[in-house]
Amino acid sequence: MKLVSDFKDFLTDTVNLNQARLDLLEVRVETIKDFIRGSEWEPRISTFIEQGSWAHDTIIRPVDGGEFDADLLVKVYAIDGWSAAQFVKELGRIFLDSGRYGDKTVVYDYCVTITYADDCKIDIAPLVRDRECQGTLEVCNKRKDEFEESQPVEYTRWMREKNGYSGNNSFRKATRLIKYIRDIKKRFSCQSVLLTTLIGHRIEWFDKDSSAFSDTPSALQTIMGRLDDWLQARPNKPQVPNPALPSQDFADLWNDTQYANFRNFVNKYRKWIDEAINATTRSDSIEKWRKVFGDEFAKGENVKKAEASAMQRTSALLMEGAAHLDSLVDNVIDFGITILPSWFKTPAHIQPPRWQPAEFVSRNVQVSAEYARQKTGRAYLINSGEALPPRGGLWFTVRVNKFQMVPADCYVRWRITNTGAIAMALKKGRGGFEQPTEGNRRWEDLEYRGVHMAEAFIIRRNDDRLVGFSEPFYVVIR
Repeated sequence: MKLVSDFKDFLTDTVNLNQARLDLLEVRVETIKDFIRGSEWEPRISTFIEQGSWAHDTIIRPVDGGEFDADLLVKVYAIDGWSAAQFVKELGRIFLDSGRYGDKTVVYDYCVTITYADDCKIDIAPLVRDRECQGTLEVCNKRKDEFEESQPVEYTRWMREKNGYSGNNSFRKATRLIKYIRDIKKRFSCQSVLLTTLIGHRIEWFDKDSSAFSDTPSALQTIMGRLDDWLQARPNKPQVPNPALPSQDFADLWNDTQYANFRNFVNKYRKWIDEAINATTRSDSIEKWRKVFGDEFAKGENVKKAEASAMQRTSALLMEGAAHLDSLVDNVIDFGITILPSWFKTPAHIQPPRWQPAEFVSRNVQVSAEYARQKTGRAYLINSGEALPPRGGLWFTVRVNKFQMVPADCYVRWRITNTGAIAMALKKGRGGFEQPTEGNRRWEDLEYRGVHMAEAFIIRRNDDRLVGFSEPFYVVIR
Protein backbone atom coordinates (compact mmCIF):
# COMPACT_ATOMS: atom_id res chain seq x y z
CA MET A 1 0.00 0.00 0.00
CA LYS A 2 1.20 3.50 -0.74
CA LEU A 3 0.00 5.14 2.51
CA VAL A 4 0.24 8.60 0.90
CA SER A 5 -1.12 10.39 3.96
CA ASP A 6 1.40 8.66 6.24
CA PHE A 7 4.21 9.74 3.95
CA LYS A 8 3.02 13.33 4.16
CA ASP A 9 3.10 13.18 7.97
CA PHE A 10 6.46 11.38 7.98
CA LEU A 11 8.04 14.06 5.81
CA THR A 12 6.57 16.88 7.90
CA ASP A 13 7.28 15.46 11.34
CA THR A 14 10.55 13.58 10.81
CA VAL A 15 12.36 14.09 7.49
CA ASN A 16 11.94 17.72 6.45
CA LEU A 17 13.99 20.40 8.13
CA ASN A 18 11.49 22.38 10.18
CA GLN A 19 10.65 25.91 9.05
CA ALA A 20 11.92 27.56 12.24
CA ARG A 21 15.45 26.27 11.54
CA LEU A 22 15.24 27.34 7.91
CA ASP A 23 14.14 30.83 8.99
CA LEU A 24 17.04 31.02 11.46
CA LEU A 25 19.41 29.87 8.70
CA GLU A 26 18.25 32.75 6.50
CA VAL A 27 18.90 35.23 9.31
CA ARG A 28 22.38 33.84 9.98
CA VAL A 29 23.29 33.83 6.30
CA GLU A 30 22.24 37.45 5.91
CA THR A 31 24.36 38.35 8.95
CA ILE A 32 27.34 36.52 7.42
CA LYS A 33 26.86 38.36 4.13
CA ASP A 34 26.84 41.71 5.95
CA PHE A 35 29.94 40.68 7.89
CA ILE A 36 31.88 39.79 4.72
CA ARG A 37 30.75 42.97 2.93
CA GLY A 38 31.89 45.08 5.87
CA SER A 39 35.19 43.26 6.40
CA GLU A 40 38.67 44.05 5.10
CA TRP A 41 38.65 41.00 2.82
CA GLU A 42 40.11 42.38 -0.37
CA PRO A 43 38.18 40.65 -3.22
CA ARG A 44 35.33 42.70 -4.73
CA ILE A 45 32.06 40.86 -4.20
CA SER A 46 29.74 40.26 -7.15
CA THR A 47 26.94 38.34 -5.39
CA PHE A 48 26.17 35.44 -3.08
CA ILE A 49 24.82 32.09 -4.33
CA GLU A 50 23.05 29.35 -2.41
CA GLN A 51 24.37 25.89 -3.25
CA GLY A 52 23.71 22.22 -2.50
CA SER A 53 20.71 20.74 -0.71
CA TRP A 54 19.64 24.15 0.55
CA ALA A 55 19.42 25.54 -2.98
CA HIS A 56 17.81 22.35 -4.34
CA ASP A 57 15.21 22.18 -1.54
CA THR A 58 16.30 18.63 -0.67
CA ILE A 59 17.77 19.46 2.74
CA ILE A 60 16.69 17.15 5.55
CA ARG A 61 16.64 17.19 9.33
CA PRO A 62 19.77 15.62 10.88
CA VAL A 63 18.86 12.15 12.09
CA ASP A 64 21.17 12.41 15.11
CA GLY A 65 19.81 15.75 16.32
CA GLY A 66 23.03 17.52 15.36
CA GLU A 67 23.87 20.14 12.76
CA PHE A 68 22.62 20.29 9.21
CA ASP A 69 24.84 21.70 6.44
CA ALA A 70 24.16 24.70 4.23
CA ASP A 71 26.45 25.94 1.45
CA LEU A 72 26.97 29.58 0.50
CA LEU A 73 29.19 30.73 -2.36
CA VAL A 74 30.60 34.25 -2.34
CA LYS A 75 31.12 35.18 -5.97
CA VAL A 76 34.04 37.58 -6.36
CA TYR A 77 36.14 39.18 -9.08
CA ALA A 78 39.64 37.84 -9.66
CA ILE A 79 42.64 39.68 -8.18
CA ASP A 80 45.89 39.75 -10.11
CA GLY A 81 48.58 37.78 -8.29
CA TRP A 82 46.24 36.01 -5.87
CA SER A 83 46.54 32.23 -5.70
CA ALA A 84 43.61 29.89 -5.12
CA ALA A 85 44.79 29.18 -1.57
CA GLN A 86 44.97 32.91 -0.81
CA PHE A 87 41.26 33.43 -1.46
CA VAL A 88 40.34 30.74 1.09
CA LYS A 89 43.02 31.60 3.67
CA GLU A 90 42.22 35.31 3.69
CA LEU A 91 38.49 34.63 3.99
CA GLY A 92 39.23 32.30 6.88
CA ARG A 93 41.41 34.92 8.56
CA ILE A 94 38.67 37.55 8.76
CA PHE A 95 36.36 35.05 10.46
CA LEU A 96 39.02 33.64 12.80
CA ASP A 97 40.06 37.14 13.89
CA SER A 98 36.52 38.28 14.67
CA GLY A 99 34.90 38.27 18.08
CA ARG A 100 31.60 37.06 16.63
CA TYR A 101 32.84 34.03 14.66
CA GLY A 102 36.36 33.21 15.89
CA ASP A 103 35.43 30.26 18.09
CA LYS A 104 32.97 28.89 15.51
CA THR A 105 35.35 28.88 12.52
CA VAL A 106 37.34 26.14 10.83
CA VAL A 107 39.12 26.63 7.47
CA TYR A 108 38.96 23.64 5.12
CA ASP A 109 40.28 22.97 1.61
CA TYR A 110 37.53 24.81 -0.28
CA CYS A 111 35.60 26.74 2.32
CA VAL A 112 35.32 28.40 5.70
CA THR A 113 32.88 26.58 7.98
CA ILE A 114 30.91 28.33 10.71
CA THR A 115 29.42 25.85 13.21
CA TYR A 116 26.44 26.74 15.39
CA ALA A 117 26.52 23.84 17.84
CA ASP A 118 23.59 21.42 17.59
CA ASP A 119 21.92 23.52 14.92
CA CYS A 120 23.75 24.08 11.64
CA LYS A 121 27.05 24.42 9.81
CA ILE A 122 27.40 27.03 7.09
CA ASP A 123 30.14 26.46 4.51
CA ILE A 124 31.27 29.68 2.83
CA ALA A 125 33.36 29.17 -0.31
CA PRO A 126 34.92 31.76 -2.62
CA LEU A 127 33.81 31.49 -6.26
CA VAL A 128 36.11 33.46 -8.55
CA ARG A 129 34.72 34.86 -11.79
CA ASP A 130 36.43 35.95 -15.02
CA ARG A 131 39.94 34.99 -13.84
CA GLU A 132 41.39 33.95 -17.20
CA CYS A 133 38.52 34.70 -19.54
CA GLN A 134 35.07 36.24 -19.44
CA GLY A 135 32.32 34.06 -18.00
CA THR A 136 34.44 31.48 -16.17
CA LEU A 137 33.63 30.46 -12.59
CA GLU A 138 36.14 28.67 -10.37
CA VAL A 139 36.20 27.38 -6.80
CA CYS A 140 39.49 27.46 -4.89
CA ASN A 141 41.33 24.36 -3.69
CA LYS A 142 43.49 25.58 -0.81
CA ARG A 143 45.35 22.31 -0.28
CA LYS A 144 46.42 21.96 -3.93
CA ASP A 145 46.49 25.73 -4.47
CA GLU A 146 44.50 25.29 -7.69
CA PHE A 147 41.47 26.91 -9.27
CA GLU A 148 38.79 24.42 -10.37
CA GLU A 149 35.98 25.16 -12.80
CA SER A 150 32.46 25.12 -11.35
CA GLN A 151 28.91 25.70 -12.59
CA PRO A 152 26.72 25.78 -9.45
CA VAL A 153 23.90 27.86 -10.94
CA GLU A 154 23.58 25.55 -13.94
CA TYR A 155 23.50 22.48 -11.69
CA THR A 156 20.72 23.99 -9.57
CA ARG A 157 18.80 24.84 -12.74
CA TRP A 158 19.15 21.22 -13.87
CA MET A 159 17.80 19.91 -10.55
CA ARG A 160 14.83 22.28 -10.61
CA GLU A 161 14.07 21.22 -14.17
CA LYS A 162 14.05 17.58 -13.11
CA ASN A 163 11.71 18.32 -10.21
CA GLY A 164 9.42 20.20 -12.60
CA TYR A 165 8.67 16.95 -14.41
CA SER A 166 7.08 15.47 -11.27
CA GLY A 167 3.76 16.29 -9.68
CA ASN A 168 3.42 17.91 -6.24
CA ASN A 169 7.20 18.14 -5.79
CA SER A 170 7.22 14.33 -5.49
CA PHE A 171 10.69 14.14 -6.98
CA ARG A 172 12.18 16.43 -4.30
CA LYS A 173 10.29 14.58 -1.59
CA ALA A 174 11.56 11.21 -2.79
CA THR A 175 15.10 12.61 -2.85
CA ARG A 176 14.77 13.68 0.79
CA LEU A 177 13.50 10.20 1.69
CA ILE A 178 16.48 8.49 0.02
CA LYS A 179 18.84 10.81 1.90
CA TYR A 180 16.99 9.90 5.09
CA ILE A 181 17.48 6.18 4.36
CA ARG A 182 21.20 6.84 3.86
CA ASP A 183 21.52 8.80 7.11
CA ILE A 184 19.30 6.71 9.39
CA LYS A 185 20.55 3.30 8.19
CA LYS A 186 24.20 4.25 7.61
CA ARG A 187 24.50 1.23 5.35
CA PHE A 188 26.24 2.97 2.45
CA SER A 189 28.35 6.03 1.67
CA CYS A 190 27.26 8.45 -1.03
CA GLN A 191 27.93 12.17 -0.80
CA SER A 192 24.85 14.30 -1.41
CA VAL A 193 25.96 15.81 -4.73
CA LEU A 194 26.65 12.33 -6.13
CA LEU A 195 23.41 10.90 -4.76
CA THR A 196 21.37 13.86 -6.03
CA THR A 197 22.90 13.51 -9.50
CA LEU A 198 22.17 9.78 -9.64
CA ILE A 199 18.57 10.45 -8.60
CA GLY A 200 18.21 13.34 -11.04
CA HIS A 201 19.07 11.15 -13.99
CA ARG A 202 16.16 8.85 -13.12
CA ILE A 203 13.49 11.28 -14.35
CA GLU A 204 12.97 12.61 -17.90
CA TRP A 205 10.76 15.13 -19.67
CA PHE A 206 8.32 12.40 -20.78
CA ASP A 207 7.64 11.51 -17.13
CA LYS A 208 5.70 14.75 -16.65
CA ASP A 209 2.14 14.08 -15.43
CA SER A 210 2.74 10.32 -15.45
CA SER A 211 1.55 7.99 -12.70
CA ALA A 212 5.16 7.03 -11.97
CA PHE A 213 5.62 10.36 -10.14
CA SER A 214 2.01 11.15 -9.19
CA ASP A 215 2.67 10.93 -5.44
CA THR A 216 5.62 10.51 -3.07
CA PRO A 217 5.66 6.70 -2.61
CA SER A 218 5.19 6.20 -6.37
CA ALA A 219 8.11 8.54 -7.09
CA LEU A 220 10.24 6.74 -4.50
CA GLN A 221 9.45 3.32 -5.98
CA THR A 222 10.08 4.56 -9.53
CA ILE A 223 13.42 6.20 -8.68
CA MET A 224 14.73 3.25 -6.67
CA GLY A 225 13.63 0.78 -9.34
CA ARG A 226 15.26 2.71 -12.15
CA LEU A 227 18.39 3.36 -10.11
CA ASP A 228 18.70 -0.32 -9.22
CA ASP A 229 18.26 -1.35 -12.88
CA TRP A 230 20.99 1.10 -13.90
CA LEU A 231 23.37 -0.07 -11.15
CA GLN A 232 22.83 -3.79 -11.74
CA ALA A 233 23.77 -3.29 -15.39
CA ARG A 234 27.09 -1.81 -14.20
CA PRO A 235 29.00 -4.20 -11.90
CA ASN A 236 32.05 -1.94 -12.07
CA LYS A 237 32.05 1.67 -10.94
CA PRO A 238 30.69 3.81 -13.82
CA GLN A 239 31.22 7.47 -14.57
CA VAL A 240 28.68 9.94 -13.15
CA PRO A 241 29.36 13.21 -14.99
CA ASN A 242 28.30 16.52 -13.49
CA PRO A 243 25.34 17.47 -15.75
CA ALA A 244 26.44 21.11 -15.61
CA LEU A 245 30.13 20.35 -16.18
CA PRO A 246 30.61 17.00 -17.96
CA SER A 247 34.39 16.99 -17.50
CA GLN A 248 33.83 16.50 -13.75
CA ASP A 249 33.13 12.91 -12.68
CA PHE A 250 31.24 12.75 -9.39
CA ALA A 251 31.99 9.01 -9.20
CA ASP A 252 35.49 10.00 -8.07
CA LEU A 253 33.83 10.56 -4.66
CA TRP A 254 33.53 6.76 -4.36
CA ASN A 255 36.10 4.00 -4.30
CA ASP A 256 35.27 0.62 -5.87
CA THR A 257 34.25 -0.90 -2.54
CA GLN A 258 31.87 1.93 -1.71
CA TYR A 259 30.29 1.67 -5.14
CA ALA A 260 29.75 -2.10 -4.76
CA ASN A 261 28.23 -1.54 -1.32
CA PHE A 262 25.90 1.20 -2.63
CA ARG A 263 24.86 -1.03 -5.53
CA ASN A 264 24.02 -3.92 -3.18
CA PHE A 265 21.97 -1.81 -0.77
CA VAL A 266 19.97 -0.02 -3.45
CA ASN A 267 19.00 -3.47 -4.72
CA LYS A 268 17.97 -4.52 -1.20
CA TYR A 269 15.97 -1.36 -0.44
CA ARG A 270 14.31 -1.48 -3.85
CA LYS A 271 12.92 -4.93 -2.97
CA TRP A 272 11.78 -3.77 0.48
CA ILE A 273 9.97 -0.77 -1.04
CA ASP A 274 8.24 -3.01 -3.59
CA GLU A 275 7.16 -5.34 -0.77
CA ALA A 276 5.74 -2.41 1.23
CA ILE A 277 3.72 -1.09 -1.71
CA ASN A 278 2.48 -4.56 -2.63
CA ALA A 279 1.30 -5.32 0.94
CA THR A 280 -2.47 -5.84 1.02
CA THR A 281 -3.22 -4.62 4.55
CA ARG A 282 -2.37 -1.37 6.27
CA SER A 283 -0.69 -3.12 9.21
CA ASP A 284 1.49 -5.27 6.96
CA SER A 285 2.40 -2.28 4.80
CA ILE A 286 3.42 -0.17 7.81
CA GLU A 287 5.57 -3.02 9.10
CA LYS A 288 7.35 -3.24 5.75
CA TRP A 289 7.76 0.54 5.40
CA ARG A 290 9.32 0.57 8.88
CA LYS A 291 11.82 -1.98 7.63
CA VAL A 292 12.91 0.75 5.20
CA PHE A 293 12.58 3.88 7.37
CA GLY A 294 12.56 2.72 11.00
CA ASP A 295 9.98 3.21 13.72
CA GLU A 296 9.34 6.89 13.02
CA PHE A 297 7.22 5.97 9.99
CA ALA A 298 3.53 5.97 10.94
CA LYS A 299 4.60 6.33 14.56
CA GLY A 300 1.87 5.62 17.04
CA GLU A 301 0.53 2.70 15.02
CA ASN A 302 0.58 -0.52 17.03
CA VAL A 303 2.06 -2.96 14.54
CA LYS A 304 4.97 -5.38 14.63
CA LYS A 305 8.29 -3.64 14.02
CA ALA A 306 10.88 -5.23 11.75
CA GLU A 307 13.80 -3.57 13.51
CA ALA A 308 12.44 -4.55 16.92
CA SER A 309 12.25 -8.15 15.77
CA ALA A 310 15.82 -7.98 14.51
CA MET A 311 16.90 -6.46 17.82
CA GLN A 312 15.30 -9.33 19.73
CA ARG A 313 17.01 -11.90 17.50
CA THR A 314 20.35 -10.14 17.92
CA SER A 315 20.01 -9.99 21.70
CA ALA A 316 19.19 -13.71 21.75
CA LEU A 317 22.31 -14.48 19.72
CA LEU A 318 24.47 -12.47 22.06
CA MET A 319 22.90 -13.98 25.19
CA GLU A 320 23.90 -17.37 23.79
CA GLY A 321 27.49 -16.13 23.43
CA ALA A 322 27.17 -16.28 19.66
CA ALA A 323 28.56 -12.88 18.72
CA HIS A 324 30.57 -14.65 16.02
CA LEU A 325 27.57 -16.10 14.19
CA ASP A 326 26.99 -15.03 10.60
CA SER A 327 23.41 -14.07 11.41
CA LEU A 328 24.60 -11.33 13.82
CA VAL A 329 26.70 -9.69 11.12
CA ASP A 330 23.87 -10.08 8.61
CA ASN A 331 21.36 -8.49 11.02
CA VAL A 332 23.65 -5.52 11.61
CA ILE A 333 24.23 -5.11 7.87
CA ASP A 334 20.47 -5.11 7.22
CA PHE A 335 19.24 -2.98 10.11
CA GLY A 336 22.22 -1.00 11.38
CA ILE A 337 24.11 -0.81 14.65
CA THR A 338 21.03 0.43 16.53
CA ILE A 339 19.91 -3.19 16.94
CA LEU A 340 22.95 -3.93 19.12
CA PRO A 341 22.11 -3.88 22.84
CA SER A 342 24.04 -1.42 25.00
CA TRP A 343 25.97 -4.18 26.74
CA PHE A 344 27.49 -5.31 23.43
CA LYS A 345 30.02 -2.50 24.00
CA THR A 346 31.52 -4.28 27.01
CA PRO A 347 32.41 -7.91 26.14
CA ALA A 348 34.24 -10.01 28.70
CA HIS A 349 37.66 -9.56 27.08
CA ILE A 350 37.57 -5.75 26.96
CA GLN A 351 40.07 -3.94 29.21
CA PRO A 352 38.91 -1.04 31.41
CA PRO A 353 40.82 2.26 31.24
CA ARG A 354 43.95 2.13 33.40
CA TRP A 355 44.05 5.91 34.00
CA GLN A 356 42.37 7.62 36.92
CA PRO A 357 39.60 9.98 35.77
CA ALA A 358 40.14 13.74 36.02
CA GLU A 359 37.77 15.98 37.94
CA PHE A 360 35.70 16.23 34.77
CA VAL A 361 35.72 13.67 31.94
CA SER A 362 34.35 14.88 28.61
CA ARG A 363 32.19 12.71 26.37
CA ASN A 364 32.43 15.31 23.60
CA VAL A 365 35.04 13.23 21.78
CA GLN A 366 34.35 12.02 18.25
CA VAL A 367 35.98 9.30 16.17
CA SER A 368 35.85 9.25 12.36
CA ALA A 369 37.33 6.73 9.96
CA GLU A 370 38.58 6.65 6.39
CA TYR A 371 38.85 3.47 4.31
CA ALA A 372 41.91 2.85 2.13
CA ARG A 373 43.15 -0.11 0.13
CA GLN A 374 46.67 0.59 1.38
CA LYS A 375 48.00 2.57 4.32
CA THR A 376 49.49 5.22 2.02
CA GLY A 377 46.69 5.15 -0.58
CA ARG A 378 43.72 7.40 -1.19
CA ALA A 379 41.25 7.31 1.69
CA TYR A 380 37.45 7.71 1.77
CA LEU A 381 35.34 8.72 4.75
CA ILE A 382 32.98 5.98 5.99
CA ASN A 383 30.16 5.77 8.52
CA SER A 384 30.19 3.93 11.80
CA GLY A 385 28.59 0.54 11.14
CA GLU A 386 29.12 0.64 7.38
CA ALA A 387 29.72 -2.83 5.94
CA LEU A 388 33.28 -3.29 4.64
CA PRO A 389 35.19 -6.08 2.89
CA PRO A 390 37.96 -8.07 4.65
CA ARG A 391 40.76 -6.19 2.88
CA GLY A 392 42.40 -2.79 3.06
CA GLY A 393 42.21 -0.88 6.30
CA LEU A 394 40.96 2.13 8.21
CA TRP A 395 42.58 5.33 9.42
CA PHE A 396 40.88 6.40 12.65
CA THR A 397 40.95 10.08 13.57
CA VAL A 398 39.83 11.74 16.82
CA ARG A 399 38.42 15.22 17.37
CA VAL A 400 37.05 17.03 20.42
CA ASN A 401 34.02 19.34 20.49
CA LYS A 402 33.14 18.01 17.01
CA PHE A 403 35.88 19.66 14.98
CA GLN A 404 38.81 20.68 17.21
CA MET A 405 42.19 18.93 17.35
CA VAL A 406 43.21 17.12 20.53
CA PRO A 407 45.09 19.69 22.69
CA ALA A 408 48.88 19.42 22.69
CA ASP A 409 48.93 18.89 26.47
CA CYS A 410 47.11 15.57 26.01
CA TYR A 411 47.89 12.25 24.34
CA VAL A 412 45.63 9.60 22.78
CA ARG A 413 45.28 5.88 23.25
CA TRP A 414 43.03 3.68 21.13
CA ARG A 415 41.02 0.73 22.42
CA ILE A 416 40.44 -1.76 19.60
CA THR A 417 37.99 -4.58 20.35
CA ASN A 418 37.34 -7.50 18.00
CA THR A 419 34.53 -10.03 17.85
CA GLY A 420 33.94 -12.91 15.46
CA ALA A 421 34.83 -16.59 15.33
CA ILE A 422 38.12 -16.30 13.40
CA ALA A 423 39.47 -13.36 15.40
CA MET A 424 38.64 -15.07 18.70
CA ALA A 425 40.04 -18.43 17.59
CA LEU A 426 43.30 -16.76 16.63
CA LYS A 427 43.30 -14.95 19.99
CA LYS A 428 43.08 -11.62 18.22
CA GLY A 429 39.88 -10.57 19.95
CA ARG A 430 41.72 -7.56 21.32
CA GLY A 431 40.14 -5.26 23.83
CA GLY A 432 43.23 -3.46 25.04
CA PHE A 433 44.87 -0.12 24.40
CA GLU A 434 47.08 0.74 21.44
CA GLN A 435 49.29 3.70 20.63
CA PRO A 436 48.52 5.88 17.61
CA THR A 437 50.19 4.95 14.35
CA GLU A 438 50.86 8.47 13.11
CA GLY A 439 50.23 11.62 15.14
CA ASN A 440 47.00 10.82 16.96
CA ARG A 441 45.69 8.62 14.12
CA ARG A 442 45.44 4.84 14.27
CA TRP A 443 45.65 2.42 11.32
CA GLU A 444 43.85 -0.92 11.51
CA ASP A 445 43.83 -3.66 8.86
CA LEU A 446 40.48 -5.18 7.92
CA GLU A 447 40.74 -8.96 8.14
CA TYR A 448 38.16 -10.80 10.21
CA ARG A 449 34.39 -11.05 9.78
CA GLY A 450 32.54 -9.56 12.74
CA VAL A 451 31.33 -6.39 14.43
CA HIS A 452 34.37 -4.60 15.86
CA MET A 453 34.88 -1.38 17.83
CA ALA A 454 37.40 1.46 17.99
CA GLU A 455 37.38 4.00 20.83
CA ALA A 456 39.60 7.00 21.55
CA PHE A 457 40.76 7.89 25.07
CA ILE A 458 42.37 11.26 25.82
CA ILE A 459 44.83 11.52 28.71
CA ARG A 460 46.35 14.66 30.22
CA ARG A 461 50.14 14.56 30.05
CA ASN A 462 51.08 16.29 33.30
CA ASP A 463 49.24 13.89 35.60
CA ASP A 464 48.15 10.93 33.39
CA ARG A 465 44.48 11.59 34.14
CA LEU A 466 41.72 10.56 31.76
CA VAL A 467 40.00 13.73 30.50
CA GLY A 468 37.81 12.39 27.70
CA PHE A 469 36.73 9.37 25.68
CA SER A 470 34.54 8.63 22.69
CA GLU A 471 31.62 6.40 21.89
CA PRO A 472 32.63 3.27 19.94
CA PHE A 473 33.07 3.52 16.20
CA TYR A 474 31.65 0.26 14.86
CA VAL A 475 33.48 -1.58 12.09
CA VAL A 476 31.39 -4.25 10.36
CA ILE A 477 33.43 -6.67 8.23
CA ARG A 478 31.45 -8.86 5.88
